[in-house]
Amino acid sequence: MPLRALVVDFNSFFASVEQQERPELRGRPVAILPVLAETTGCIAVSGEAKQRGLKRNLRVAEARALVPDLVFVESRPETYIAYHHRLVEVIESCLHIDRVGSIDEVTCGLAGRLAEPAAARAAATRIKQAIRREVGDCLRCSIGIAPNWLLAKVASDLQKPDGLVVLDDADLSGRLFPLAPTDIAGIGSGMDERLRRHGITTMAQLFAAPLREWRGLWGGVRGEQMWRLLHGEDLPPFEQASDQTIGHGHVLPPELRNEPAAFSVLHRLLQKAAMRLRDSGLYAGMLQVHVSYAGEDRWGDEIRFNETQDTLRLTQALNQLWERRPARLHGRAPRKVGVRLLHLLRSEAHTPDLFSGAEEQAHGRLLGVVDQLNKTFGKNSVYFGSALGATHYAPMRIAFTRIPKPELEEIDRARGRRLRPPQPPVPRTEDSDAPADE
Repeated sequence: MPLRALVVDFNSFFASVEQQERPELRGRPVAILPVLAETTGCIAVSGEAKQRGLKRNLRVAEARALVPDLVFVESRPETYIAYHHRLVEVIESCLHIDRVGSIDEVTCGLAGRLAEPAAARAAATRIKQAIRREVGDCLRCSIGIAPNWLLAKVASDLQKPDGLVVLDDADLSGRLFPLAPTDIAGIGSGMDERLRRHGITTMAQLFAAPLREWRGLWGGVRGEQMWRLLHGEDLPPFEQASDQTIGHGHVLPPELRNEPAAFSVLHRLLQKAAMRLRDSGLYAGMLQVHVSYAGEDRWGDEIRFNETQDTLRLTQALNQLWERRPARLHGRAPRKVGVRLLHLLRSEAHTPDLFSGAEEQAHGRLLGVVDQLNKTFGKNSVYFGSALGATHYAPMRIAFTRIPKPELEEIDRARGRRLRPPQPPVPRTEDSDAPADE
């Protein structure tokens, strides 16, 4: 069976970028935090930290207890995005990229002579050498090569860090059977529980299950697609449902853990989401808000409305939700807040409201000007007063399947610089922008 896919997966990407930028961090255990606060969690950890048992999402205190000499670094999403684009350029110069799966993963297609194991390995080696030469030694990657994208992704996880694994039909079952079903992309904890209820607990059992059983387990065609992919057939990647929601969340720093500040941050997050909504040519018909407090206490609510992309209408909806908070939460200290826009509709399918169509068009022109000013002169050049005092507290975040556009996200105005076009990073011996360690 020919090799058709090559997946490049960057190891400990955020931490590796920081180590490339800051030589004093190289060889040391590093944890990346969304904010420098004791109550937050590690969103990424370096290879050195992983070797000592540290995993993502551990709280700062737990991480420090496990690795006392751990260095905490505040996340710099704009830097990670710049590196991502540079790495994409370098990989593209070696082999055409078919799909960017996330900020730290890309898939390349293999065809012709590249479908042969020796040629595929040579292409992977060229990619690794080009990255080391043109971007830096710290940006190590694991490369998986296989008959399709799903198996190539599995292969990229088999040898880390800096691995190179070819998975072909000759040793397909032998390499897969030692894995757990959850090691396969698309099989999460919920599906794993369903498999267990059907008596499937090992990869060997899953692999041996007939196609009709897979259809039943997944409840439709996705099960058949998974079966065919796992058995080496070539199918296109699953479509990402990127248009289903647009949202932002933020862990509040200690100075903002009060109701007025949290409400301002919610408005700031909503204004970011509304700008993304308009940039994507979408309208939203529902707003969800969620707030987390100390312990396990959480509050969330939602409100429906006629589809809109008008920040003013969305602001009114947020105000209504905030007024509906339970009385028991009044005066409590919020720790994390978030907003999400749902029931998204493409602009070509949107019908203006019969009674407010003219107002909607006028607001649309005004908001178009506001968006252009912020893209041109930097985020927060123009904003709605409801976000006053919180304009610097909704920084850019990077989701697994969405790479933010810097022009729509937070720009570091305090340091007087905007993100430069991607270019080869230059290691620094002195980093005046580095946050203080925890």
